[in-house]
Amino acid sequence: MKTIQKYMNLDSKQDLALKQEYMNSFQDPEFREYIETLPISENILIHYTSRLKEASEEFHHCKNCKGLAFCQNKIKGYLLMARQEYKTINFSYVACHYEQEKNQTLTYQTYLSYYEMSEEMKKASMQRVYKDDKKRIPIIKYFTEFIKQYEKDESPRGMYLYGSFGSGKTYLIAALLNELAKRHVRSAVVYFPEFLRHLKASFHEDFEEKFQSIKKAPILLLDDIGAENLTAWSRDEILGPILQYRMEQNLPTFFTSNLNLEELESHLSMTTSGVDKVKARRIIERIKQLTTSFELISENRRK
Repeated sequence: MKTIQKYMNLDSKQDLALKQEYMNSFQDPEFREYIETLPISENILIHYTSRLKEASEEFHHCKNCKGLAFCQNKIKGYLLMARQEYKTINFSYVACHYEQEKNQTLTYQTYLSYYEMSEEMKKASMQRVYKDDKKRIPIIKYFTEFIKQYEKDESPRGMYLYGSFGSGKTYLIAALLNELAKRHVRSAVVYFPEFLRHLKASFHEDFEEKFQSIKKAPILLLDDIGAENLTAWSRDEILGPILQYRMEQNLPTFFTSNLNLEELESHLSMTTSGVDKVKARRIIERIKQLTTSFELISENRRK
């Protein structure tokens, strides 16, 4: 009996010490704020004060954090979380919202092929699209309908989006394709003038692989068409076959340009080899088959 009483007294003293340590820590406003977020009884909490203090510290680091570059936690991008499991507390590291966003970006970007596009376009988001300009409303409505039709396997038409420099044409379509990538839809986003230069330079390397990947992409954006230094080769051997294949296979294709279709036709007719209006007209007809045209004249947001 004495032995049992001895252990009971020891347990009582330990509980008192644990309770005192917990109550002392509870005087700290930050610790108290964290504890109040936990749906765990005090009888369990008092046994984990030191670990809870660590979790509280990381909780408040995250609360005021401005990004992964400023992370102060033990494991960058993660915070220690407490979760009750029966009569104990399990502590584990959970990704913060910045880390989750980064991981989500890395995941959806595996569904996108970028050729000479800026980092801004890779992160383009429909949530960040300027909606203060009423001229964007018809375009955004078209995107909404496009997504609905594409998810029903209806092969919707793409878009020929033209207009003023810096009006956000590329960002809008990149945001759409990023949204589709989050739904596991594969796309290729190509800055057309630079892509042509890369193709020309890769004749003895991976030319065919690059060309076929663009031609056969489930969804394709040819960005800034009309800004390239046009040659008969780029028009007749590259652009023409890409558009012909995509038209035959009903593959959605998007374009951005500073030129309307009439101006683009004039541009496509004049190469270093001379003027060929028939071949230019053929390209334009393919673009018309593939797309619906929208004009976006807006203030230059790149200033």
